Amino acid sequence: MDFFHSQETLSSIEWILRAVIAFFFLLIVAKVMGQRTISQLRLLDFVITLVLGNIIAHPLSDERLGMKGSMITTVVLVVLYTGSLLISLKSSRIEKFLDPDPFPLIKDGKINYKGLKKARISIDHLLAELRKEKVEDVKKVALALWESDGKISIFLDPKYQALTPASYQMKIEPFDLPKTIIKEGKIDFSVMQQINVEEEWIVNTLKTLHQVEVGEVLLGTVDSKKNVKVFLFK
Repeated sequence: MDFFHSQETLSSIEWILRAVIAFFFLLIVAKVMGQRTISQLRLLDFVITLVLGNIIAHPLSDERLGMKGSMITTVVLVVLYTGSLLISLKSSRIEKFLDPDPFPLIKDGKINYKGLKKARISIDHLLAELRKEKVEDVKKVALALWESDGKISIFLDPKYQALTPASYQMKIEPFDLPKTIIKEGKIDFSVMQQINVEEEWIVNTLKTLHQVEVGEVLLGTVDSKKNVKVFLFK
């Protein structure tokens, strides 16, 4: 375990061992911190991610630095991070500091210039975000809010919203997410058990309806009504 501590020089194997330990250590840290840190970089998340990256990176590039100090510091920061999240759940003031309320950038089809300055974004950036949501005209927007994670929530004026079956009070089938039963020419037997069918049924269905063998299927899905759709290797 000498490679774990500071050294004058490290061999190739010792460098590899340091990298492996750091990799799995960071995986554990990320798991403890939760999915939020990965998917949403809010104020607290950004700070902790930036600091942890620097702490772990240095021992992986400088043999004179041991890993023990970096790992202890990381554990302390994770405890502080988790504690801050728990405290923010109990204190509305701290929660608003770490996760402030959204504020409007557009309201009733009009751009809020003060909101743009507060968010520190340009009109070009705002228009780009609207285009991503397939909105070509600012006047169609009833409300656009700048969220604490740096994203923009956009709500169209009701008269510009797309019509849905609910608008006509149409009766529709409930949502049904198909299951992947074949992937890259291999049957997923756990899915087969879930829908209560035998392998023979799948093979016969492919031959009868699609005229293909299991090995020819790149992706095969089945819904709750046992309708099978296939995508072949090309």
